[in-house]
Amino acid sequence: MKTPDFDVAPFDEDESHAMDAFKTALSDGSTISHLTPARQAELQAAARATMNPVKKHISTRLAERDLVRLKAKALEQGMPYQSLLASIMHRYVERALVEKE
Repeated sequence: MKTPDFDVAPFDEDESHAMDAFKTALSDGSTISHLTPARQAELQAAARATMNPVKKHISTRLAERDLVRLKAKALEQGMPYQSLLASIMHRYVERALVEKE
């Protein structure tokens, strides 16, 4: 089996040592991977679906003053106003956005 090439940049020193030990164990045969190409494809598809959910285009009408204020808020946060609006909608449907009392 081909030994995976891990990018160790995002790991701290302990994690890097663990990754090196794992890589060595795979190459010397003391550890055997049971990951089949079919299972790897299944896991990759699940990861892609999680990281890149399907998005649907919608059209809505907003009061001009609300849109101007939304764009100003998005500019303050350094993001496109569509992304801010999508974030607000997501938080609302997940009940993480609550009304003031």
